[in-house]
Amino acid sequence: MSLAEKLQTPIMLAAVALGLLTGRFWPGARAAGELIAPALTAMLFGLFLAVPLRDLKNAFLDFKFTAVSLAVNFVWVPILGWLLGGFFLADSPALRLGYLMLLVTPCTDWYLAFTALARGNLAKSAALLPVNLLAQVLLLPLYLLIFSGLTGALDLSLLARSLVLVLALPFGLAQLLRRFWPEKSPARRCLFRFFSGGQFFFLCLAVWAMFASQADQLRGEAGLFFKMLAPVALFFVVNFLVGRLAARLFSFTFEDSVSLSLTTLARNSPLALAVALTAWPGEPLVALPLVVGPLIELPFLAVISQLLLWLRPRSKAGEKACSR
Repeated sequence: MSLAEKLQTPIMLAAVALGLLTGRFWPGARAAGELIAPALTAMLFGLFLAVPLRDLKNAFLDFKFTAVSLAVNFVWVPILGWLLGGFFLADSPALRLGYLMLLVTPCTDWYLAFTALARGNLAKSAALLPVNLLAQVLLLPLYLLIFSGLTGALDLSLLARSLVLVLALPFGLAQLLRRFWPEKSPARRCLFRFFSGGQFFFLCLAVWAMFASQADQLRGEAGLFFKMLAPVALFFVVNFLVGRLAARLFSFTFEDSVSLSLTTLARNSPLALAVALTAWPGEPLVALPLVVGPLIELPFLAVISQLLLWLRPRSKAGEKACSR
């Protein structure tokens, strides 16, 4: 593991701490939230530059990988979330509902950066983006009906804007450049090198912006943080083990097992937060777990990425290690 890879975890944690400090001492820190979408767009543009369209098509045709990922994300995770929420948050229905919303919405953007950091199969992970997004949009109202007896009103305009900014725009632009810009062009090589090398920077910028913009809401909610810590942490531990077990059962390569782990761990709290604010504007405790969630999630994803990198040399001795 290179020195740069070893430093990724402390740098990511430093971005979280810096964001909270910025929000504490800079009165205009809430405006930093405007940087989240552009930073994620730039990050994903760099990622998509490295993935030819033909690879995405081939990855999407891997039905076994897609089916296992969907089963874990949309069948197993809601069950696990219901059990953990019932045990740890039974005394607060609003917190429990927010926690469940956090878990049943798989990430549709920056989990790709963690997949790249852990050297997983980026093409297959990227192919799951539209599938995960469509599935959670269709299933979230059903989950809300089951879990709370209420249906949530989705802000379709916000969802469409998010889809365009963090998926369609960077993906389409990257593929157009790959298709029509001559490979031997020095300007193309320079652009590709800049965005490929800047992925981690853009991810850290988005992390900083998220915590800087939400620092006011987190101030004075330390008790909520510690109350949410156990169920969120247990979700990551249990689901990480489930993902590794599923990879072995279905004989995935190590790269595919990394992709499965991260696509079934990362959660899409911005989308769930938008739904919570729309459906329950007068109940802040539903939204608060979705604000606190990333504070716990991002360090876990950073550590798990490093753990997967550490496990990689062992699996390199045989690509079939995950299938034994």
